[in-house]
Amino acid sequence: MATDLSNWDWYRTFLAVLEEGSLSAAARSLGLTQPTAGRHVEALERHLGLPLFTRSQQGLMPTEAAQRLQPQAKLMATTAASLLRMASGERDRVSGTVRISASDVVGVEVLPPILAALQADYPELTIELSLSDKIEDLLRREADIAVRMTAPKQEVLLVRTVGPVSLGMYARRDYLERCGMPESLADLKRHRLIGFDRETAFIRAAMEALPLLSGFTFSFRADNNLAQLAAIRAGLGIGLCQVPLARRQPDLVRLFEDDIELLLETHVVMHEDMKSARRCRVVFDALVQGLKAFTGA
Repeated sequence: MATDLSNWDWYRTFLAVLEEGSLSAAARSLGLTQPTAGRHVEALERHLGLPLFTRSQQGLMPTEAAQRLQPQAKLMATTAASLLRMASGERDRVSGTVRISASDVVGVEVLPPILAALQADYPELTIELSLSDKIEDLLRREADIAVRMTAPKQEVLLVRTVGPVSLGMYARRDYLERCGMPESLADLKRHRLIGFDRETAFIRAAMEALPLLSGFTFSFRADNNLAQLAAIRAGLGIGLCQVPLARRQPDLVRLFEDDIELLLETHVVMHEDMKSARRCRVVFDALVQGLKAFTGA
């Protein structure tokens, strides 16, 4: 017995012959060869046990049986087209949950406007944001996508480098008015410096690029980059800040621009198994474009 798919092919060819009036015209409209169209009609006639067409000088003429079948065949065609549209819509639909892992500063200061625009375009998309610097969360599938300042080395990860983020030394203007403008790097030792109380991958990269950081004594320490950023903004002292973030606040003054600059490459990372999921691909691409705009890449 023929499969349902084959049966629909027969009925589709049957309708085309009814509309076109000949096997050759029906075959052209369906992208088939004429012999294939003829086999479809013959198979349907055998399946139904009824003749559907008679040959005449005007072409193929439908029998009474064919005329009675025509409305039901058209209904089948309408249903098939509707199913195809629904299937196409499901394929192109972007919905479900995507979990993003990012550092605290990037997650709080950089990503929200990117994600707001993304969800405006895809309202059925749910975003979960995890503030973490650990690349292992992708390998353990604790997150779908990560934004990182250090490039992962695992081969199973899809990595897109979006450009460097520039970091500089900043202080608030009123702090400098109170404590004076440092004239040299050596002067920094008599200032209140804002720094870290534990090493992270980011901190290690910073110290490799700027060895002078290892010789500083910090008067304010925090194990959280957001807390360090808040301290700079509050005028507690001098610290490292991402240049694009500092530009948002005119009262932050950059120090030693020619001497102190740290470039951190920014990467959007996804497990390669997730690239076939449309929701993940859409989020991945939006993060790449949004972060390129942020870094000026």
